[in-house]
Amino acid sequence: MKQSLQLKIGQQLTMTPQLQQAIRLLQLSTLDLQQEIQEALDSNPLLEMDEEQEISDSEPDKNSDTAEHDSVTADEQPASDDERDWDDSTSEETWNEQIPTELATDSQWDDTFQHQSSPGPDRDSDWEPGDNDSMEEDLQDHLLWQLNLTPMNDCDRMVALALIDAVDADGYLRTTTDEVLEHFHQSEPELFADIDLDEVEAVLRRVQQFDPAGIGARDLSECLQLQLRQLPEDTPLLQDTLRLVRDHLNLLGSHDYRTLMRRLRLREESLQQIIGLIQSLNPRPGTLISSEPPEYVIPDVMVRKHQGQWSVTLNAEASPRLRINTQYADLIRRADNSADNTYLKNHLQEARWFLKSLLSRNETLLKVATEIVARQIDFFEEGEEGMKPMILHDIAEAVGMHESTISRVTTQKYMHTPRGIFELKYFFSSHVGTADGGAASSTAIRALIKKLVNNENIAKPLSDNRIAQLLKEQGINVARRTVAKYREAMNIPPSNERKRLV
Repeated sequence: MKQSLQLKIGQQLTMTPQLQQAIRLLQLSTLDLQQEIQEALDSNPLLEMDEEQEISDSEPDKNSDTAEHDSVTADEQPASDDERDWDDSTSEETWNEQIPTELATDSQWDDTFQHQSSPGPDRDSDWEPGDNDSMEEDLQDHLLWQLNLTPMNDCDRMVALALIDAVDADGYLRTTTDEVLEHFHQSEPELFADIDLDEVEAVLRRVQQFDPAGIGARDLSECLQLQLRQLPEDTPLLQDTLRLVRDHLNLLGSHDYRTLMRRLRLREESLQQIIGLIQSLNPRPGTLISSEPPEYVIPDVMVRKHQGQWSVTLNAEASPRLRINTQYADLIRRADNSADNTYLKNHLQEARWFLKSLLSRNETLLKVATEIVARQIDFFEEGEEGMKPMILHDIAEAVGMHESTISRVTTQKYMHTPRGIFELKYFFSSHVGTADGGAASSTAIRALIKKLVNNENIAKPLSDNRIAQLLKEQGINVARRTVAKYREAMNIPPSNERKRLV
């Protein structure tokens, strides 16, 4: 095989570190971006927060009063605390009123007149800024707090602890009393030799009296019964409601109202009142004691309507302003290869790359969001029913970018609008053909289905086939199975389960 050298000319895209950084910042969410910025500030001394810009934005008229403040003389300055305390304008009677006539024999002057210190924690104390933050209480902590206030012997308390540990987040007991009794007989047979199943049941009944009502139930029927027994005895139809949830809850779940009225010997009006009482109960009482902290969404762009025109702006609070530290940048000397100068040069270049990547991210995000708003004006004016079908290729072609870039920009990026906060991905949807040859967005079709279901007769709910016919009358050609798919995606039950008396 003969070896030879050949010269070729070609173009090739190389993923430089700068390009990799720009792509990585582009796909970060707002919270991840803020963490990335904080890490860059901690590691790069050439980067700093542009606090002057923030101050000028929040106080635009401050500079106009600078000359006024500078012209204030020393005589016009407010007196110090000591001068105010011993001012001649303070009358002697005022000081006599402040000084008590008699002091305790073992008291000190500082006990009566304490010096005012500046606000904030003492430097010598062990106080931390987060010490006063309250801890989130979960369901087990809430039940244990009530258990500590309940008088019990040691054995019953250990049984109650085991039962509380077996309560899940919804408030249901996920074990049986037989399993609890068997566990104690095997672990400590000498201590729990005299405990039988009836005593475990008695401890469970005491736990079931804790707050929230219905806690510690073994099934839905027992949960509803516990809540009904805590209602006043003069509650209308209370006994009939207890009979229904105890013996005929399956008939209520299948909406067999005729059989319910026959077995309970009730009229339709009374059954409606009973169903209303049951609907006022909580089938998952444990969710009232939430242990999950709230999650907040920080929008990346803001959409407002001003003088009849929709405008798109970046959220200034989502991305803090950064700048190059001029003091360190001025220390860099040309033609100096010392270690310190090389260190500053490298970090200056990294800071410039980082700022350029942030600027590119903001420009791309604003450009994509503006194009989305321009194409979805009907959504902002009319709501979900005005959503237009749109895919990533449409935006990519309009802004001159690749679809993968549009996908990165719209992932985990949120838009604050007068109709709420939406992820940018929300505005992309498939389409369904219409009678006039056009296309309707799947989001708009789901909104129409939801509107039809909300306005239907609860005694005769609409079937999927009937919803498809109603949509066809509006010019939207959609099959019955497509209606069923959209209905299930919105967690709307079928027509036989939506039938109600009230």
